[in-house]
Amino acid sequence: MSMFTASVPDPGPVAPPGFADLASDLLGWLKWGVLVAGVLGILICALMLIIGRRNRSATAYEGLVGSAWVIGGLALASVAALLVGAFQI
Repeated sequence: MSMFTASVPDPGPVAPPGFADLASDLLGWLKWGVLVAGVLGILICALMLIIGRRNRSATAYEGLVGSAWVIGGLALASVAALLVGAFQI
């Protein structure tokens, strides 16, 4: 008695017609926005550290904590495609 096994089709993701270029443009704009926000965030946090150096320790602390959040956000943005690819259905 032989058993027939059929493989289940597993196609990759395909963009609808006409949307591939739009999706690429949107992702490119979002990446650019994240980079600009990251540079701006790091510069603002550095300014807070500089200003808060003398007698404004709360400002310096907020700048230090803020820089950790900015770096964390940039790290997450840099591995976004890898994370999404790892959890594909």
